[in-house]
Amino acid sequence: MAYTFVTVWYIQAPLDAVCDVICESMAWPQWWPNVERVEELIPCDVHGLGGVRRYTWHGRLPYRFSFDVRVVHFVPLQVIEGHAKGDLEGVGRWLFSVDGDVTIVRYEWRIRITSVWLRLLARFARPLIRWNHNAVMQQGGEALALKVKASSMRVMHL
Repeated sequence: MAYTFVTVWYIQAPLDAVCDVICESMAWPQWWPNVERVEELIPCDVHGLGGVRRYTWHGRLPYRFSFDVRVVHFVPLQVIEGHAKGDLEGVGRWLFSVDGDVTIVRYEWRIRITSVWLRLLARFARPLIRWNHNAVMQQGGEALALKVKASSMRVMHL
């Protein structure tokens, strides 16, 4: 079962501060309530590529999932793209831009569920899975805004 999620965070904070926090995913469990654990399996090269990290997440629904992400494209202050394998497989992409004093963070997540029990759940609960993802991203955006001391923040789920 395939899903495409697009979330946009509008954070009134400097681009470099926002990017620094997103790029340092090993620290996500310290500020993003839904990230249980991040483990570095393979470090990135000097260009920020090739690194693999294992992420373990939970949302509002009573399940957790893990997947490994390999960084395949990285341009500082512009884009981070990774390929995921595990309970979920697909592509995640962070895109960064600025509009005045607002940093715009667009997260695109195109995945398919590989876990047998999650696929069974997905057949009956597609709206719940979307709701759960949106809640995780809402909490992440709010927590990021607090972390970078943003003066305002809003979220759009496309």
